[in-house]
Amino acid sequence: MDAHSATSVHAPAAAESDRTGPPVRRATALLREILEVSEDFERHLGRELTVNPTDLQAMEHLLMSGPLGPSELSRRLGISTASTTKVVDRLVDLGHVTRQAHPTDRRGILVVPTESSRRRALSTLMPMIMGIDAELDAFSADEQSIITEYLERVVAVYRSHIGP
Repeated sequence: MDAHSATSVHAPAAAESDRTGPPVRRATALLREILEVSEDFERHLGRELTVNPTDLQAMEHLLMSGPLGPSELSRRLGISTASTTKVVDRLVDLGHVTRQAHPTDRRGILVVPTESSRRRALSTLMPMIMGIDAELDAFSADEQSIITEYLERVVAVYRSHIGP
């Protein structure tokens, strides 16, 4: 760990002013920054795959969950089935997905990511994910446990503020 990293990791919990909100501690401000950088990374990934944000969101669901029916994809995206059809059409045209017959429902179809698109997305995602994971190596097992507990609590706070 370099001197800059050590300073930022172990800096005191001094209050910091968020650009638009009340003063918060450095860790809370950094969580906000992580969210912003994550959005920047998603835009970068969308450019790499030449897809818009909704199409990228559909791709993320398909890459994480595997093949999905159009209705399930529509539900996950929170958009109408007609809009989902347009998303799938664009992804098919770009070579990111195919439509395949459902194995157990002869009237159904599944939207399946292509192997080339999966490789392309993962070639951008995996170095970032592995880089983040490797940062934990600089911390002891006890410190990693504390970091994990803190992040679990942050996730729980987010979830507690999401309406039904």
